[in-house]
Amino acid sequence: MDFSPLHEASTQPVLLVNGRIIDPANGIDQTGDILIENAVIKAIGPNLQVDPQVELQRIDLQGKWVVPGLIDMHVHLREPGDEYKETVASGTKAAAAGGFTAVAAMPNTKPVNDNQAVTTLLLSKAVEGYARVYPVGAISQGSSGDNLAEYGEMQAAGVVAVTDDGLPVLDGQLMRRALEYASNYKLLVISHSEELSLSRHGAMNEGSISTRMGLIGIPRVAEEIMVYRDLALARYTGSAVHIAHVSTRESVSLIRRAKEQGCRVTAETAPHYFTLTEEAIGSYDAKAKMNPPLRTADDLVAIKEGLVDGTLDAIATDHAPHSELEKDVEFDLAANGIIGLETAVPLALAMVREGLFAPARLVELLSVNPARILGVAGGSLAVGAVADVTVIDPERSFRYDLEQVVSKSRNSPFLGWDLIGKAVLTMVNGKVTYTDI
Repeated sequence: MDFSPLHEASTQPVLLVNGRIIDPANGIDQTGDILIENAVIKAIGPNLQVDPQVELQRIDLQGKWVVPGLIDMHVHLREPGDEYKETVASGTKAAAAGGFTAVAAMPNTKPVNDNQAVTTLLLSKAVEGYARVYPVGAISQGSSGDNLAEYGEMQAAGVVAVTDDGLPVLDGQLMRRALEYASNYKLLVISHSEELSLSRHGAMNEGSISTRMGLIGIPRVAEEIMVYRDLALARYTGSAVHIAHVSTRESVSLIRRAKEQGCRVTAETAPHYFTLTEEAIGSYDAKAKMNPPLRTADDLVAIKEGLVDGTLDAIATDHAPHSELEKDVEFDLAANGIIGLETAVPLALAMVREGLFAPARLVELLSVNPARILGVAGGSLAVGAVADVTVIDPERSFRYDLEQVVSKSRNSPFLGWDLIGKAVLTMVNGKVTYTDI
């Protein structure tokens, strides 16, 4: 693997040849070439002819997919405040290794990103990173749930959305005002849907397994009640809402019905919710502890159905790095969350191999739709578009072990798994930041 941070990466023109170009935004799925120059896509098509006098880097991508740069709309970079878990540099390096050209950084840092100063600091750190960073601001000051943060100030500094992710907005009136206020600044409101009075002190999904293991469970309704509330508020205010990390069948059903009724809602799920069930906890493995928790096999099937029929719009990793200090403890005391940037592509590709949907749908879930939902550049390989490009080898097999991990933390339930499909080249703004061809 070879990495180059954005400020050091070469700006030499690049000709990608013989790749399978998959660009659902423009209805393209064909073998061809792409010429990239001065940070934009200059030409696309079969057998491109280039002036032999032009010095460029030619990369043969026979058997590989060339897609618009992947965008992860739910990532925890931990900086500022918890740099021992992850930094902007290490997190974006892991993103590049996973094929992501951009990440949306959640605000639950220390201090919370609820103001212009923290947003500016984050963007200043991103200059030396390996992928674009889109800051997400807090809904409430300090994510305390008491008073709205200054959306205008944060939007001017560069935030693209607001959320108190990690903490739900318990006050319905405050959430209503957030939806109304954010729409004035064209900011997306992202809902962390959790009723704390039902989930508090819970360690895993509530059911027979939690009972057998002697752990306090988190019932599905803790998520579903808040999904229903925020959908109702979005309908009432006419505002847009995005539901994060959907994990249950009923949440999928609620979102599906809301869309049918014209509600302005989008939703995401994460790879662990369509790959693992509560049984992955095994003998109290804290690497499989997260919030929302892993659910049942029936919920997993429903998540897949939502991705297939368009109820769920995006796949986001909810990349949540933690050190051994937080994970190597009693299960009920362990921190929630797993890293996910480096395993998202092969886990999502498994659904293509299952025949659930075509590669173009995968690109929609990982690139086209996240760009549209966040209102950021990307999701397209059109001529003139910014050259954010991901190259995937759908047949590359590898074992995801400790030596493979790029993230600063190692809290993944997929360690030791043999995976198929891998991002092998990541290009941001016309610069190759990662290659493993």
